[in-house]
Amino acid sequence: MAQQRRFVQQEFEQRTQRLQAAMREYKLDAVVLTTEPHVRYYSGFFTQFWQSPTRPWFLVIPLDGKPIAVIPQIGVSGMQDTWLDDIRSWAAPDPDDDGVSLLASACNGLPQRFGQIGFTLGLQSTLRMPVDDFKTLIDNLTGTEIVDIALLMHKLLSIKSELEIEKIRHVCEITADGFNALPALIQAGESQRQICKKLRIDLLNRGADDTPYMIAGSGPGGYDSIIMGPTDNIVTNGDVLIIDTGTVIDGYFSDFDRNYGFGKVNDNVMQAYRTVYNATEAGLQIARPGVTLAVLFQAMWKVLEAGGAQPSDVGRMGHGLGMQLTEWPSITASDSTVIEPGMVLTLEPAMSFAVGKQMVHEENIAITESGCELLSKRAWPEMPIIN
Repeated sequence: MAQQRRFVQQEFEQRTQRLQAAMREYKLDAVVLTTEPHVRYYSGFFTQFWQSPTRPWFLVIPLDGKPIAVIPQIGVSGMQDTWLDDIRSWAAPDPDDDGVSLLASACNGLPQRFGQIGFTLGLQSTLRMPVDDFKTLIDNLTGTEIVDIALLMHKLLSIKSELEIEKIRHVCEITADGFNALPALIQAGESQRQICKKLRIDLLNRGADDTPYMIAGSGPGGYDSIIMGPTDNIVTNGDVLIIDTGTVIDGYFSDFDRNYGFGKVNDNVMQAYRTVYNATEAGLQIARPGVTLAVLFQAMWKVLEAGGAQPSDVGRMGHGLGMQLTEWPSITASDSTVIEPGMVLTLEPAMSFAVGKQMVHEENIAITESGCELLSKRAWPEMPIIN
């Protein structure tokens, strides 16, 4: 079934109202957003032009009313197609004043109730404007203090609407269908790069917009890396191949992997696969509102440890998912963040089962009122073997 592109205006109005309610709680007169996901989330402005780092873009969320776009002139026509009315622009790039005075004017023109303006400056955030320009902006703001709202923004965006979850579900289903069809398309003797290219083409043919993230690893008795590749290394009989992809539809990601064996695979590798599969099962059983991420982590780690996992420095076993491949929060042993309905998470248990050998499994879930929902077909309980 064809999916609706973009969102209706009501979606953006509700997002803005949620932020403005939080702004009153945090005593903020305005919020200034500078990154593609944040600008898109509140405005609906969706363009590939963000790939160019030349120009800064700003979205000002006032305490009341619609957001104000302060953007390069080249983006005005696109922003006019969104729900916003107040669009201010300059002829960018302008190294002498790349929107700084225009942004300062927009902020200074707002009513001052609390004397604070929020920027995302902290955890997992990017300023996306020159630091010197940011200092100049601070100097030109009157009676206002800049405060960090990175964690606030993470929390707001971590709770997805039903429309957002439906987009993620759709791209997850397409990705799973591609993974399931892959064994019939590949064979030993092909390179990681050739195999990944076949999967990427198949995903695009199935309706994906892009697959900007696709990594692979392979080797006899398991693989030694989960973040490199694909390479020109040839996959041979006895190898295990992992492919992890972040595929996109309408600006929303899937992010999960699948493992494939070729020919005769060692028994200890098959057992490692069963272990990470069962660890994911443990995560699926416990992931529900009210549970902390630390408890979720420990449920998966307990299975891995019982299955012979060696000490690991992987750091986390999953993360948030949405408009970015990885979002806040991270599922770690020490994170006390409480799981809430509407969160979309990846469950990603990983284990080192031999010297220099890893096994990883990943699924994508949405948190419901009573538990969690798999967003795609579950992986195979036994590793598929390609002969």
